Amino acid sequence: MAECIMVEVACALPDRQKTYRVELAAGATAWQAVVAAGVAQDWPDLSIDPVQLGVFGRQVAADHVLHDGDRVEVYRPLALDPKEARRRRAGG
Repeated sequence: MAECIMVEVACALPDRQKTYRVELAAGATAWQAVVAAGVAQDWPDLSIDPVQLGVFGRQVAADHVLHDGDRVEVYRPLALDPKEARRRRAGG
């Protein structure tokens, strides 16, 4: 029997968030976790980019191999560049 791992997949918008617990075969990737969780079906209006994934707040590639207990985070595009937001707040 193949070894399995449990991971969590997290996705959030400004007004809602959801986490999924997914059981995967050992050696599974971050992208495989997102697909297995069914994020695209639950969030059809969200454009999920395989290069916008992270594990515990650290950006990773879609082919990043997961470990038991990892938390995969689906990042969404920034509405405004952080430097531009600071510039606007400062009045510049």
